[in-house]
Amino acid sequence: MPEDPLYNILRSKRETTRFQVLVEVAEHQPSIRQQEIAEKLCVTPQAISEYVRDLADDGFISAEGRGRYYVTHKGVEWILNNAELLETYARHVRRDIIHQIVTWAAIADCDLKKGDAVGVYMKGGWLYAGKQPQSAMGMVAADAGAGDDVGVARLAGIIDHTEGKIEVVKVPRIEKGGSKMISIPKLLEMIKSTELVAAVGLESYLAIKNAGIKPDMYFGAREGTIEAAFHGMHCLILIVDEEFTDFLKRLETAGLSYNIHDLVKN
Repeated sequence: MPEDPLYNILRSKRETTRFQVLVEVAEHQPSIRQQEIAEKLCVTPQAISEYVRDLADDGFISAEGRGRYYVTHKGVEWILNNAELLETYARHVRRDIIHQIVTWAAIADCDLKKGDAVGVYMKGGWLYAGKQPQSAMGMVAADAGAGDDVGVARLAGIIDHTEGKIEVVKVPRIEKGGSKMISIPKLLEMIKSTELVAAVGLESYLAIKNAGIKPDMYFGAREGTIEAAFHGMHCLILIVDEEFTDFLKRLETAGLSYNIHDLVKN
């Protein structure tokens, strides 16, 4: 069996269908019409019935009466793990493969003319194009002034940038003291050395606000922080304790480096 964790979900028709069926159950629970799932996935109702029974045997689905199904906690974790693997694979396709055949959008760091050879590089999380040679080179698709968005075609080479690091701070839930438990002086020191500040959970948001800072991200902060790190940003994220472990698992799946910090007052 190949060690590639994507092997099952991408190359096994059975595992792909199991994943799709479980997602359909999650989307429409508790009243699931197997006929509708069968039509949507282009398989027979008998096959859907077998998949549902198989998923129930694995503990991914619980049945409560005829035609009433729920995705279990174990099933949710299985969906999330496979979704994250697919997301990582899709990012690889976008970043490492498709960029060879598409036109990339970048910020022109000077006036550029159609047909100019340009170097493409990352700065502050943004993609720039300029006349200085870089490890990735392309051709300007249309005239652009300095500061404008510019299309870069025929991109070749690897864009030279280092993925950012994520500093993670666990914030106690309100039952354990909430935002008031975070040391403001320590938090301000960390903020000084990072480029982006994010909060997950109300307690985290207020801890940052208590430091006189407005977080750069709140809604969608988990994935936003990961995306920023992929673009080379040094990020700080405060996250409530019940979300902490799952977020670390997500960072491990994404392959990003991180540090954990304890800012709780003694």
